[in-house]
Amino acid sequence: MTNQGIKLKKEKKKYIPNLAEFYFKPDFDWTFEKAQTIFNKSINKLTDQIHYENCITGMENLPDESINIVIADPPFGLDFNGKESFYNRKPQNVVQGYKEIKIENYHTFSMQWISQIPRILKKSGSAYIFSGWTNLFPILEAISHSGLILRNHIIWEYNFALFTKRKFASSHYHILYLVKDEKEVFFNRIKHYETDVWTIPREYYPNQLKNGTKLPIDLVRKCINYSSSPGDLVLDPFTGNATTQVAAKGEFRHYLGFEMNQLMKDLITQNIAKINTGEFYTPYTQRIPSIEELKEKYPKAYQKYLKKENLKEQ
Repeated sequence: MTNQGIKLKKEKKKYIPNLAEFYFKPDFDWTFEKAQTIFNKSINKLTDQIHYENCITGMENLPDESINIVIADPPFGLDFNGKESFYNRKPQNVVQGYKEIKIENYHTFSMQWISQIPRILKKSGSAYIFSGWTNLFPILEAISHSGLILRNHIIWEYNFALFTKRKFASSHYHILYLVKDEKEVFFNRIKHYETDVWTIPREYYPNQLKNGTKLPIDLVRKCINYSSSPGDLVLDPFTGNATTQVAAKGEFRHYLGFEMNQLMKDLITQNIAKINTGEFYTPYTQRIPSIEELKEKYPKAYQKYLKKENLKEQ
């Protein structure tokens, strides 16, 4: 006791599991019409272009701080010759002309293209680099040398693993989430609770012409939706099948890409033309679970929600 009286302890609010999800709203949101307007007003000489050239040369020619988000799935640095059947690839369905990076050159190659990102990325920008575990270390070293900040090391878990007899079958991929400035970076929390392990199935395209590998469109859209706004410019240095460009166009983002394989040009043009601008876009508040859905998933938290809001169950 003091002259001022007795200091009472504040009673801590009891934590109720999953209740917060009933109140969650995305940090940023736009109506379809607003997203479309922003997209149309942000067209410039860089937007919605594919350049058929070496990405290192191409990135050197880009203006400073001109890119909002980089999504890159670089060459594996592996020799797939004779192993196509193991990876569900039929040679007749793979576009020719792809040139792999030799393993002895992979470190230099990684240093060269990753070193371009900090200059061209806006302060609010992000980069997502995909990598298998085989050449992960050269990429991590290049990131460290570039000055980019590794904010998350995401694991993409997928439903395909090459059969092995004397070791564990690998069924994951690394996604390195990088930022230029942790204070300025744009990040839109569009889901109440998101971990750094993403389980998204691989997509298969039997008898369809494609580049050797193809990321799931939902995986790329996830990166785009968390780290960019409508009208932003998405760069993919290794365009391949144009999955990034398709995801960007469908979410009201602009794209820019580089691709060395001239034989991919027709397929890239076709894939981008198949999608309508904004085809995937819905406001983020419409993508989160409804109260009715949460009721089924978290019945106890739902009862607490009703009590807190003085509502009656209907």
